[in-house]
Amino acid sequence: MIDYGRRGREAIVDPEITRREVISRIASGEYKNISFIHEVAGSGVDDITAEILAEAALPELAETEADLQAARFDHTRDLRKHETAWRSVLMESEPN
Repeated sequence: MIDYGRRGREAIVDPEITRREVISRIASGEYKNISFIHEVAGSGVDDITAEILAEAALPELAETEADLQAARFDHTRDLRKHETAWRSVLMESEPN
């Protein structure tokens, strides 16, 4: 599961992908902001996030780093929103 902050989450479900391929994609940076990794075998589900991240030799991101990214997205959105509102005020105040 990949977390994109306010833009949502994406679950990648591919029964053909191997453990080695997942590790390779994490190490290459193709998979980022990983929320969790579950391995489904038969009728059981195991959380293997820590194992896979350790094998990929990537440090776990602190929640504050993910929060900072979401805050940047929020700030950019707010700037656009306020800019649009300010333009509306200026348009209304112009004489015809």
